[in-house]
Amino acid sequence: MTYAPQLRIPATYMRGGTSKGVFFRLEDLPAAAQVPGAARDALLMRVIGSPDPYAKHTDGMGGATSSTSKCVIISKSTRPDHDVDYLYGQVAIDSAFVDWSGNCGNLSTAVGPFAIANGFVDPARIPEDGTVAVRVWQANIGKTIVVHVPVAGGQVQETGDFELDGVTFPAAEIVLEFVDPADEGEGEGGGAMFPTGYLVDDLEVPGIGTLRATMINAGIPTIFIDAAAIGCTGSELQDAINGNAQALAMFETIRAHGALRMGLIGDLAEASKRQHTPKVAFVAPPRDHVVSSGKAIAAGGIDLLVRALSMGKLHHAMMGTAAVAIATAAAIPGTLVSDAAGGGARTSVRFGHPSGTLRVGAEAVQVDGRWTVARAIMSRSARVLMDGAVRVPADTLPG
Repeated sequence: MTYAPQLRIPATYMRGGTSKGVFFRLEDLPAAAQVPGAARDALLMRVIGSPDPYAKHTDGMGGATSSTSKCVIISKSTRPDHDVDYLYGQVAIDSAFVDWSGNCGNLSTAVGPFAIANGFVDPARIPEDGTVAVRVWQANIGKTIVVHVPVAGGQVQETGDFELDGVTFPAAEIVLEFVDPADEGEGEGGGAMFPTGYLVDDLEVPGIGTLRATMINAGIPTIFIDAAAIGCTGSELQDAINGNAQALAMFETIRAHGALRMGLIGDLAEASKRQHTPKVAFVAPPRDHVVSSGKAIAAGGIDLLVRALSMGKLHHAMMGTAAVAIATAAAIPGTLVSDAAGGGARTSVRFGHPSGTLRVGAEAVQVDGRWTVARAIMSRSARVLMDGAVRVPADTLPG
């Protein structure tokens, strides 16, 4: 029996922030995968190596974690005053689906360098030395991100001395601006930063109890709860949560009921097919603690502690979009995040996560009784790990 040869698809493997993924130009994908649908999803799953019952991704480019099972599709933007359209797919590890419901803030960092290196930015705008502001249309959530990319000798500068907790080696600093980061929302609360209309809700979770929760659409839909209310300190590392099946089940139950309350799903059963959003996070006041690298973090060096789950597991650092949600909620007095940080108005926050700390800026204002945030700003880094072509079996595409 003869078998068809593998498809060869141009691709770039990139780290962005504390995530990494496979980047494609839309035009390089097979014709059937250039449009949304089963063929595109099947292709990306095969690239990553999903679904994998062994949860190792041995036969794909994924890393068997939510931070490393990602694909990005870039195209010339059809939007005025934007350079590229950026579409993000979160590939499930042991299930056969791709979640398109949200953005990856970390990989947003890599979109700017990729756009410049692949000719999506007008060469006339690229200085010999300096910074290029790449305007990105985030197609999943319909938002603008401005990626400020350093340039040296007319090329993207990747190396540098900027250190990012959760990333082993230093690189060049890239500044991200999330413009008007409040999610447009879905359901009855669509368009509202707080879809329930309240800064803090009483969220009834069967089998767990009634939890105070701040549910916000900013960066990515996120449910914040108090660490103490679920028996946590806020300084937990991955093993403490990810090795506890009962804790993971509790967080997923909270996430599902929060998603229903936020109007993101119409039935609890839908939560299993919407793993990427919303996120669930728990917050606590600052305390002295040690992070995963062994580094000691002093309570006086941070405003609060935050731990967040992604795709059913505690994240090793912090998702970029969740960091936007944290900064936005911290800027609004009365939220659980603001309370954990000591309350009051603020324009930036430094929080502790399992790998260290992160500072994010956001300034919130009330307009006609509704909270708005013009932009959130943070620094990350990005680097090309490998480029060339990825191979997948020719029978990957349906039909």
